[in-house]
Amino acid sequence: MKFVASALITGALLYTLKKAGLQLWPPASAFSQVKWWTVPAYIVTFIAVSYFRATRWRFLLRSFADVPLRKVITASWVGFAAILIFPFRMGEVVRPYMVREKGKVSLTRATGSVVGERVVDGLFLTVVLAIALLLVPTRNPLDQRIPGLPTVTVGYVRHASFVMLGFFAAVFACIALFYFARSFAEKLTHWTLGLVSKKLANKVAETAIKLGEGLHFLGRGRDAVPFLAETAAYWGLNALGMWLLAYGCGVTHADGTELTFLEACALMGTLGVTILIPGPPFLLGTFQAGIIAGLGMYCSAETLAGPGIAYASLMFALQFAWTIVSGGVSLLGGGKSAALSALEDEAPPASAVAASD
Repeated sequence: MKFVASALITGALLYTLKKAGLQLWPPASAFSQVKWWTVPAYIVTFIAVSYFRATRWRFLLRSFADVPLRKVITASWVGFAAILIFPFRMGEVVRPYMVREKGKVSLTRATGSVVGERVVDGLFLTVVLAIALLLVPTRNPLDQRIPGLPTVTVGYVRHASFVMLGFFAAVFACIALFYFARSFAEKLTHWTLGLVSKKLANKVAETAIKLGEGLHFLGRGRDAVPFLAETAAYWGLNALGMWLLAYGCGVTHADGTELTFLEACALMGTLGVTILIPGPPFLLGTFQAGIIAGLGMYCSAETLAGPGIAYASLMFALQFAWTIVSGGVSLLGGGKSAALSALEDEAPPASAVAASD
């Protein structure tokens, strides 16, 4: 049913974007301004991004188990490919399964670490996005519509960004409360949700406690500091690569000036928030929409119709290729045996996995 729902959502999204004039792959003329030396340079930065995105997970796992770095990278790169391929971010469960080891690494704790990582990512990304939006002026007036996204205005993108910041801050605060003040959080849950349903309150409290385990690393400075440092490196290199490729594709303001690094950070934020939300397989449409929404805050319609869509399409193709290749090589180079070994252990029912995800 999830795949059917995803297919329907994908079809509706692609139809809407096409009707609005947003091309997923533009004509060759759109690439006429591309400085092709920036493509391999971008690939290098994205490989570094992929490396830090994978390796930082070891600090979350290390709070309850020592997992070899090679295994962490292999499981992560296979998992990233699965997230890309499967709809609604269903591939998130792949990483916990691949590092699961009976008697050492439980599926619940590994899944909790992934949830903690996602919440920290969402909070980090939306804070960067909010700072960039506060420091760098966007196009005025705010009710201008973004070409290719006719129902979206510049003001809507700004407001949605701050709403997402509030959402991730609230989720982080909730999970942190269950980790640092579990007894109080449980009582608060029963005092509130318990008025509606005691069963619901018990379920919410039980799930939140499991997710709270994902923040266990915060209580260990030797894990928290390097994790946050590599997270900053991951997102910093990501913004740097996006800034470089925007220059290479000829993406400029209406007056011909180049995009600034802070604008690239805002662009990274709109893209990141868009694809963090569960959506269709391969991120079809959502990736391009996130890029165009971000560029629409700073660039003219002419830029979006030419270099802008070329930029979005080229970045999508390069990220897709590296993610699939690195995931496939990792799977063939040892990830397959790790996955089979995990599945051969006593695995909990699928319903339990879904509850802990």
